Amino acid sequence: MSDNQPLTRSVLPTKSLRGEISVPGDKSISHRSIMFGSLAEGTTRVSGFLMGEDNLSTWQAFETMGVNIRQTGPDALEIEGVGLDGLVEPGNVLDCGNSGTTMRLMSGLMAGQNFFSVLTGDKYLRRRPMKRVVTPLAAMGARIWGRDGGERAPLAIQGGSLKPITYASPVASAQVKSAVLLAGLSVDGETRVTEPHLSRDHSERMLTYFGADVLPFAGGVSLTGRPRLMAQDVIVPGDVSSAAFFMVAGLITPGAELTIRNVGINPTRSGIIDILIAMGGQLELLNIREQSGEPVADVLVRHSRLKGIEISGDMVPRAIDEFPVISVAAALAEGTTTIRDAEELRVKETDRIAAMVSELGKLGAQIEARPDGMVITGAEQLNGGKVTSHGDHRIAMSMAVAALCARAEVTIEDTECTETSFPGFWILLDKISGSL
Repeated sequence: MSDNQPLTRSVLPTKSLRGEISVPGDKSISHRSIMFGSLAEGTTRVSGFLMGEDNLSTWQAFETMGVNIRQTGPDALEIEGVGLDGLVEPGNVLDCGNSGTTMRLMSGLMAGQNFFSVLTGDKYLRRRPMKRVVTPLAAMGARIWGRDGGERAPLAIQGGSLKPITYASPVASAQVKSAVLLAGLSVDGETRVTEPHLSRDHSERMLTYFGADVLPFAGGVSLTGRPRLMAQDVIVPGDVSSAAFFMVAGLITPGAELTIRNVGINPTRSGIIDILIAMGGQLELLNIREQSGEPVADVLVRHSRLKGIEISGDMVPRAIDEFPVISVAAALAEGTTTIRDAEELRVKETDRIAAMVSELGKLGAQIEARPDGMVITGAEQLNGGKVTSHGDHRIAMSMAVAALCARAEVTIEDTECTETSFPGFWILLDKISGSL
């Protein structure tokens, strides 16, 4: 993320939203394709890779540790794997940029390597909580130091000599779960993680695809250490979190009809689809299929009259990244939407509860913060105005979606952050809204 002068964009209301689009590759799966491809034996070929800043941070980190990664097409890579024990001690600090996934998953991997490493990131990532991964990794025997008693990056890690554990995670977090499983790769024996609700399972699926012994059980997952990972061809589906912006845009724009091709519909990630359908959204899944161990479909979206609902419990981790744009849908729905059990939103790239209450409020939305969520009373239309992203890519894109149905132009400050997850977002938005 750039520390230069923030970029400002203006979005006009639209009267049309039609077409057929594709969104960039899934960010989470792209991260893992580099990580597991690097740890495998042989050449892993990846297509659909997201060339966003977050994933490029992961790419750079593994190149720094001796992995040969070459780009073979606009969204295609070849990764020459070095095996579980083939990474070399980095000669420099590993910069994770804005990517919490890079830092937390690599903390687990670095904990199991027999060398020293330091992980840092940009000013936003250095504010985010890291003790949630440091605590279980320390219980496995890792030596990790960080600011604020290990709560904040930079993190310094002296890896090696870990032992398997059974860890009961207090939060449903794929990053916590994956960090422990990645540390468990280097350990003889079985590493187990339980969590209060099932979080996204991309790590488990891809590790299995590469040959690891990963077994889900009621409330958790186990991994047998020291697997022999073998290179695979990975087809990355479109990111459902990116598609979510256009799902909501299609639902709230009168007369809209959009087809979003090749979207990942992993059941641990597809909460956004279930939530929007529960709100009365006309969403249809077409051509359902499987690619590289992940379910994929085309999504047909039509303008719908949405209604308020309650969102809580195990639905929350299945849609945790989509709540900014869900709050936009709620602000334009009939009745009241109540979001509970979503305190995890407080520790994302920004406090997403506070940010959405602030920014949607500037456009006239009736939205109230709760400690673990929001209460939103819908209106037929929002006002124009000036808002900010708080340096958070999902806030920026959510406010752009809100602007499509506003009474007047909406100006969004600090929008360069969208490059972390969705390069080309603004061009695609202009294209389908008739601005190009």
